[in-house]
Amino acid sequence: MNLHSGINSAVIKKGLYIVATPIGNLGDMTYRAVEILRKSDLILCEDTRLSRKLLTTFNINVKLLSNHKFNEKKNIDKIIEILKSKKVISMISDAGTPSISDPGKILIESCIKNKIDIFPVPGASAVSAAISICGFSDKFYFNGFISDKESENKKNFSFLSSLNFSIIFFISAKKINKIIKLIKKYFIDRDIIICKEMTKFYEEYFRSSVENLEEFKNNLKGEITIIVSEKKNIKKDSRKLIESDKKKIKLLINKLTIKDIISIFSEEKDVSKKEIYNYCLSLKNEN
Repeated sequence: MNLHSGINSAVIKKGLYIVATPIGNLGDMTYRAVEILRKSDLILCEDTRLSRKLLTTFNINVKLLSNHKFNEKKNIDKIIEILKSKKVISMISDAGTPSISDPGKILIESCIKNKIDIFPVPGASAVSAAISICGFSDKFYFNGFISDKESENKKNFSFLSSLNFSIIFFISAKKINKIIKLIKKYFIDRDIIICKEMTKFYEEYFRSSVENLEEFKNNLKGEITIIVSEKKNIKKDSRKLIESDKKKIKLLINKLTIKDIISIFSEEKDVSKKEIYNYCLSLKNEN
């Protein structure tokens, strides 16, 4: 592998730089990110107040332009004109790597169309940070933010549940309990890790099987990254409940918890946990 040491290079190439910033811990800011930002003619950011605090910490004094999801289309022509004049523009987000569930895609597409060079400046990413410690398959599907619409989530989860990959979601902490029932419905035969405030002082990691996942009694704060594991029992997915199984479950549904019923039938009858859970849930809803 040939490595290039260009941290203190006097001249950098003209174009758009996609610069990763820390997701929490300022110590994760890279030397190269600081150098590129210092030598930029303009820095695009989501929230100028947050970004100015970050830049001040690293003695970076460059003009900022607010560029978020509500105004990025309006800004395009102005930014492209500046880039065509052979200037260096960097883009940062409030945290992590821009254009990954953050603004950036529209500008990048426009730069490609106008044959303007685009350069990545790698660094912190909630996606790679979470996948590196989850212990699940490194073949993963990144879903991005979970929708606020239940109907959309049901449709999306139905598709995702057919994939035998680790699946990564972003969600705000205040919405986590609202989504747990759907996760249990569609991913019952998997494991899960919930990552809160990664790299920050109060970072926490909650590991569980989806089957044993419960709602949080205390209100969580901050951004959450969720990873659902690959399927654990692929062979059991094709096994369906037969009528005799359903009759037994009907007799037990008001006597045992769904968790206990799943434990009994998945082991004794070799039926998928997802199949049992969904049937129990349908009986509960009837009542």
